Amino acid sequence: MELSKKTTILFSPELHRRLTGLASRRGVSLGELVREACEARYGIIGGPERTDAARALAALQLPVGSPAEMKQESQSSTKGPLP
Repeated sequence: MELSKKTTILFSPELHRRLTGLASRRGVSLGELVREACEARYGIIGGPERTDAARALAALQLPVGSPAEMKQESQSSTKGPLP
């Protein structure tokens, strides 16, 4: 990943201490920790990550019925609410 933009963020001394400690324990820089948090929180991922995620979802072997079966299951029953 090319890093070409710089931003200054001001943290309280306590938050900075906690974040630098966490980054150190994870073996990453404070900048990497903040970038990871932004990507996780705001869902900003690039093309390769999105493609990999779609492939992983497509590879799942989940028990899924036909569209007609799913429609039937999603419609409310006349028997009343489930217990």
